[in-house]
Amino acid sequence: MRFAKTMRAKALLLASLGIALCPAAQAQQTQSRLFEITKSHKLRVCTFTGYYAISFRNPQTQKLEGIDIDLAGSLAKSLGAELQFVETNFGIFIADVQTNKCDVAMFGIGITLKRAQAVEFTHPYLQTGIYAVVRKGDKIKTWDDIDKDGVSVAVTLGSYIEPFMQSYLKHAKVVSIAPPATREQELMARHVDAEIVDYPTAQKVQADFDWAQTIEPPTKLLATPFGYAVAPGDQIWLNYLNLFVDTIKRNGELQEAARKNNLGPIVAP
Repeated sequence: MRFAKTMRAKALLLASLGIALCPAAQAQQTQSRLFEITKSHKLRVCTFTGYYAISFRNPQTQKLEGIDIDLAGSLAKSLGAELQFVETNFGIFIADVQTNKCDVAMFGIGITLKRAQAVEFTHPYLQTGIYAVVRKGDKIKTWDDIDKDGVSVAVTLGSYIEPFMQSYLKHAKVVSIAPPATREQELMARHVDAEIVDYPTAQKVQADFDWAQTIEPPTKLLATPFGYAVAPGDQIWLNYLNLFVDTIKRNGELQEAARKNNLGPIVAP
């Protein structure tokens, strides 16, 4: 009787996560990160500490801040786990996820077909287009001024914006910036004429630097959803994360975290 009750409880758990109780699922279940996390009470989250309003180390306080720092804390709390951040960046996060350096990557990762060949993504929680940030009073006044001979444009190495701009621009030069260097440093030093960023970065840079001005394209470009990334092959863990995203959408926590970090307009439906 006790065994039957245990099996019913397991079946209910699996059903709640959207998984059929079959031999294949049972085999996968024993290997899921979800059970490793709840057993060890530790959640390892890959984060990039140079992403304004998303996952950013404040240079004044040295503390991490941003929407995904807040939501990583909520995820850890839902699991009864201690939160451990693992620093990464857009150029290496896929390898870090694949080699078990972290359980999930949470730092505003654009969901692209190329990345989906290597990692699995949760349901989207944010969605943004791209913008240019320039120095006020410089030669770039409108979006049409960007793609011209002699113009240099900074993008982050490994970002989803990098390959798009390399194919989009026909005359301007694309300069890929690798951490710890930043696009803002290159723009302030006049090594480049503009940086191409998403909504969170555009908002933060313009708020923090009085020399910065945001330029929008005439039509929305590269509308990209953001999700959390995990290693392939663990449907139970992915299902839990999807349930987490769906839950914070329903209960208002996502909208509140977005409002706190000035990202309300780009919350995904």
